[in-house]
Amino acid sequence: MGTDDYTEIIAEAHRLARPIVPSEHCSAGTVGAVIVSRSGKKYTGICLDFSSSLGFCAEHAAIAEMLKAHESEIALVVAVYQDGGVLPPCGRCREMMWQLNDSNVDALVILAPDRAVPLRELLPFR
Repeated sequence: MGTDDYTEIIAEAHRLARPIVPSEHCSAGTVGAVIVSRSGKKYTGICLDFSSSLGFCAEHAAIAEMLKAHESEIALVVAVYQDGGVLPPCGRCREMMWQLNDSNVDALVILAPDRAVPLRELLPFR
């Protein structure tokens, strides 16, 4: 994966984005996420939605996997919808990544196959 070509990691997240409907009150998997930690390990997740408005984003699931491995520093993150479109993290995810580890303001957030910006550019003024 070259510096300006995120096609491979986008494809990896897209492969995770496969809808699952375990019950009439729950759906999951319409968004897949991949996080690469500062150590270079990859962590993945899918979104989870309940009819009661509970649930979490794919980035949340990937961060939980990362924390299980006792890591908290993000180098790179991408989320991809089931149709293949890259999604920027929602405000809740942006804040969560920043609060997880102060150094995550420098994490690259993939916005397109040839574009990534540091998380700090997606956060409100502090």
